[in-house]
Amino acid sequence: RKAVGATSRVLLKAGLDGALSNPVLLQDVPALGKGWAACQAPPVPAAEITPDGTELGVERRFVPESCPRAVRPGDFVRYHYLGAFPDGTRFDSSYDRGSTFNVFVGKGQLIAGMDQALVGMCVNERRFVKIPPKLAYGSEGVPGVIPPNAVLHFDVLLIDLWNSEDEVQVQTYFKPEKCPRTVQVSDFVRYHYNGTFLDGTLFDSSHNRMRTYDTYVGIGWLIPGMDQGLLGMCVGEKRIITIPPFLAYGEDGDGKEIPGQASLVFDVVLLDLHNPKDGIAIENQLVPESCERRSQTGDFLRYHYNGTLLDGTLFDSSYSRNRTYDTYVGKGYVIAGMDEGLLGVCTGEKRRIIIPPHLGYGEEGRGKIPGSAVLVFDIHVVDFHNPSDSVSITVHHKPSNCTVLSKKGDYLKYHYNASLLDGTLLDSTHSLGKTYNIVLGSGQVVLGMDMGLQDMCVGERRTVVIPPHLGYGEDGVEGEVPGSAVLVFDIELLELVSGLPEGYMFVWNGEVSANLFEEIDQNHDGEVLLEEFSEYIQTQVDTGKGKLAPGFDFEKIVKNMFTNQDRDGNGKVTPEEFKLKDQEAKEEHDEL
Repeated sequence: RKAVGATSRVLLKAGLDGALSNPVLLQDVPALGKGWAACQAPPVPAAEITPDGTELGVERRFVPESCPRAVRPGDFVRYHYLGAFPDGTRFDSSYDRGSTFNVFVGKGQLIAGMDQALVGMCVNERRFVKIPPKLAYGSEGVPGVIPPNAVLHFDVLLIDLWNSEDEVQVQTYFKPEKCPRTVQVSDFVRYHYNGTFLDGTLFDSSHNRMRTYDTYVGIGWLIPGMDQGLLGMCVGEKRIITIPPFLAYGEDGDGKEIPGQASLVFDVVLLDLHNPKDGIAIENQLVPESCERRSQTGDFLRYHYNGTLLDGTLFDSSYSRNRTYDTYVGKGYVIAGMDEGLLGVCTGEKRRIIIPPHLGYGEEGRGKIPGSAVLVFDIHVVDFHNPSDSVSITVHHKPSNCTVLSKKGDYLKYHYNASLLDGTLLDSTHSLGKTYNIVLGSGQVVLGMDMGLQDMCVGERRTVVIPPHLGYGEDGVEGEVPGSAVLVFDIELLELVSGLPEGYMFVWNGEVSANLFEEIDQNHDGEVLLEEFSEYIQTQVDTGKGKLAPGFDFEKIVKNMFTNQDRDGNGKVTPEEFKLKDQEAKEEHDEL
């Protein structure tokens, strides 16, 4: 887990201004090497190059605008160089070897001139150094490589510096206003980073892989410097973490992109953090003043939500689908954290539920949700019910004279306002300017309304709450009533016409004629046709001798009564077929 990733390094091809014909490659020149460094200090002014070549000369050919620290004795440095004689003949180059020269400054590991020339340099600074023999290899030189009394020219580019007393440096350049929690030891974090060397060369980036780096902090999964540098961060915070090599990959590097003794710079943005011991967190945003009931295990909820990651990235929203999310609670139909977070809510409540990954989608994630992600749900509870719920009735007004109560078969006229449990208006007879008229118990309304209108008197006002299994069920009414919706009806009964006894469509108000068939058979041919039957019933109703079940279409009732008397289905009723209700055996007929 300590490997940092792929590299993207460009070696600077630096050169001397003078001609470098016939270069000589020196693989190991004692003049240049034994060691390493870093400290906060301004650059040391460079010495002038002396014309006679007897003194050290330093020319600063490029100095970066920003120089937070400069080389001091005791620092460890990594630099590239070209070494040449005054005539331009090259005798050595770190570029040819493909690696920087790494050494301590001021500890006698370099020739004296180079020890002096490096002091005061900034990372990315380029210097041209002229070293006289007395500060180089003197009168002896290096047999076969450096002649006696040779003046040496070096073109030096400083890549890195640090000091053994350095610590991890943290520079926060953005911090959110709200920081409810910071990274602690044993937390699990998800972050993006760009990793560079001190000279700005990029060696790795999680952004390029389009995937966060996910890890525990403070338990040895990271290099020590990163373990330290991440502590105290907030989600959304951006900081630059500079790590000396002895807290990174040390003398050997990582064996791939990171060389030995390299200081590392990480530009980090923290996206997520949690601890394996975390439970869900609930932040109440709006709780209705009136909350007569709170959700429990086994309830069925309808709610809207926005789902985001901890950094605010939206991954899902029921609002965008214009449909609530409907589910049972505490039954394992949703992730464990949501199952817990939806308990104890009121209708109309808004709350934020923060769910750690082990109670969410775990290490694997799902769809747009990355692995090990903390989830934030802002929910709005629209309604809930329990499958065991029945109709709830609340009476708001009942007239003092309330002796006639509605019953099955009565014809009712009433006004209503229909809404969802969250107050969303669905329908209103007031807006239509006419009452809603039904025969109670005849299946003309949903079962819950049939139940809610029972035992009501004219002038009474009540609220009827109907659970979906007694309303429009899981499917609802397309474009009008959502599926699984609890319905609320505010009702006022305006008129009640008493119905007939159950099972009857027509009754006489007085004694029934003993010669009933003959009275109906007007032409006395021994057969009753539908026209004769209909005319007779109409006369009975018009004269007040008989009564039809209220609320039904006259022609349909009469035809239904006639069909039930016409037992052989030939369109005629004979005396043998004709029977009154109390003359019949137990049969399923609803007339006479």
